[in-house]
Amino acid sequence: MAAPDTATLLADAVTALGGSPREGQQRMAEAVTRALEEEKHLLVQAGTGTGKSLAYLVPVLAHAVSTGRRAVISTATLALQRQVLVHDAPRVADVVAARTGSRPDVALLKGWHNYLCKHKVAGGYPADEEPGLFSASAATGVDPAAPTPDVPQPAAAAAGDRGSLGEQVLRLRAWAEETDTGDRDDLVPGVSERAWRQVSVTKMECLGGRCPMLAECFPEAARQSARDADVVVTNHAMLGIAASGSPNVLPEHDVLVVDEAHELADRVTAQSTGELSAGVVERTARLARRHAGVNLDSLDAAAAALRARLEVVPDGRLPDGLPAGLRDAVVLVEAGSREAIGAMKPEAGAGADDAGARAMARSAMVILHEVAERLLGDGVAQRRDVLWCERPRGGMEQPRLRLAPLDVAGSVAGGLLEGRAAVLTSATLTLGGTFDPMARALGLPLDTQTPWTGLDVGSPFDYPRQGILYIARHLPPPGRDGTSEQSLDELVELVRAAGGATLGLFSSRRAAEAAAERLRAELDTPVLCQGDDQLPTLVRAFAADEATSLVGTLSLWQGVDVPGPTCRLVVIDRIPFPRPDDPVKAARSEVVAAAGGNGFMSVAATHAALLLAQGAGRLVRTTADRGVVAVLDPRLATARYGTFLTRSMPPLWRTHDGEVARGALRRLAAATSALA
Repeated sequence: MAAPDTATLLADAVTALGGSPREGQQRMAEAVTRALEEEKHLLVQAGTGTGKSLAYLVPVLAHAVSTGRRAVISTATLALQRQVLVHDAPRVADVVAARTGSRPDVALLKGWHNYLCKHKVAGGYPADEEPGLFSASAATGVDPAAPTPDVPQPAAAAAGDRGSLGEQVLRLRAWAEETDTGDRDDLVPGVSERAWRQVSVTKMECLGGRCPMLAECFPEAARQSARDADVVVTNHAMLGIAASGSPNVLPEHDVLVVDEAHELADRVTAQSTGELSAGVVERTARLARRHAGVNLDSLDAAAAALRARLEVVPDGRLPDGLPAGLRDAVVLVEAGSREAIGAMKPEAGAGADDAGARAMARSAMVILHEVAERLLGDGVAQRRDVLWCERPRGGMEQPRLRLAPLDVAGSVAGGLLEGRAAVLTSATLTLGGTFDPMARALGLPLDTQTPWTGLDVGSPFDYPRQGILYIARHLPPPGRDGTSEQSLDELVELVRAAGGATLGLFSSRRAAEAAAERLRAELDTPVLCQGDDQLPTLVRAFAADEATSLVGTLSLWQGVDVPGPTCRLVVIDRIPFPRPDDPVKAARSEVVAAAGGNGFMSVAATHAALLLAQGAGRLVRTTADRGVVAVLDPRLATARYGTFLTRSMPPLWRTHDGEVARGALRRLAAATSALA
């Protein structure tokens, strides 16, 4: 059966959702339809307010029912996942059903750890006494079972007064008897991560077919629903697992849609980052000894050797791989963990009560062995991996080795794009006015069998009329000693003119705290600083009071959506280049330079351009928003790379005159007061 007309379906969906036609949305929907029909890859930049969710859902759901080919849709945040699954997709499915007679089935798929384990609740596993040990974050830096976080965080992670750990676990046990899904996000209010670990397991810890409660398994039920569905909604964490060598975490599919695609490469990199410390080795050994009865003297010795060697290794990259002494210690870890895995084979006649404990112990040991084996491989020598030693700030945690892929474009191309049509969309996909940097990062040129195209459908916002980009060209360039006095003076005057209503985006926590201190000292409007409370609480307080300002670091640059007069000034303290000592970015820059390219522009400037686009995008969220984006870094106007960076930002009307910016802010503040 031929797919229904996209324009007609989109018009029906827009009407069903109470919206109005948008040119950019229509152009995007037609382009997505062509990409699916021609089995091509499509990059679509769709500005905030375009309605891109509908623009891909309509053709994707129609294509699924007309061809019988399953699609996977991935979102970067839980908020967007909820919007797609609960709000948009059901209405689009109704429209498709009304026009075709077939209603597409849409299912949700998350990582294993997002679902309650009934066998663990029933006592089939020991209590999780080692926070972080049993998740893959102990090895990879990212728990593959963890939900993709929102900015601000979802209620499950941000609940305020949730009671003691025991009270939370008791509530979870009661909820286990009521829930039909076992999905953590269906539990309101949420519980702490530590409490949730008491009732959930990772995929590696799952007993699978040996579980006495397999028929009641929530994650298995979710996977069966996904296997039966026409369209599966998931998140970038799951794509990261698939791209990292475990494609079976997703059901078979012929179409992939990636929303907020600008975040995908970083999520895959994080998923593929391994970590090793003496503490992890010791905890893994204790777990195996306690729950599997394995004698691990060799692993204890390996942990001691690793600790001694890491203490004398300086922080930073290890471009030549593991130094000799440290390599010897990792060899001991690899050998000890391999020996332990061999000794932890299931015992004949072992009871069900022991199976969960042994699965936990074996899972942790397998992860440890995989990391050690990878550290001993040739990834660094072959320029596939970047290795560094890291001492967490504060001095409370032990030094650790970290290993990350130098480039994930190949993993994305081979693990996610190859053999299927793909639509990758975001409000920020063009950097410096071109799709090429993002296309390279996402591996599109590597999939030689499938052509790709880029399309910018624009934005419904009139940026030059709705906002001003003020670049404080007269200020001194930022240095290493923190925010200059001149920049702080400029900040105070801007916030005073705006009457508060300021979102301050800073390059470091120290800079944000210094700004908050100065603003509180000189202004009588409320100032909130990241770290004062849970981030969602701070964002709600900021959105609720027009006079309030909120300052913070990276987590405020992306995803904070506060439309209206409570955010009429966005201040960016400096161009957000990566830290000079960022091992992965530095290594990538070196590789580009060695190949004859411009490492700075390809890596550091591209990184900064993406964040500037995201940060400046916090200002205009609706057609009624007005305000100023103020950048306190003169290099945006004076440096040669400034043009590349500003072309990546929304096309706001530009000025270097501070009084022009302050005058506009005073008029906006007065107009808002007059309406109050």
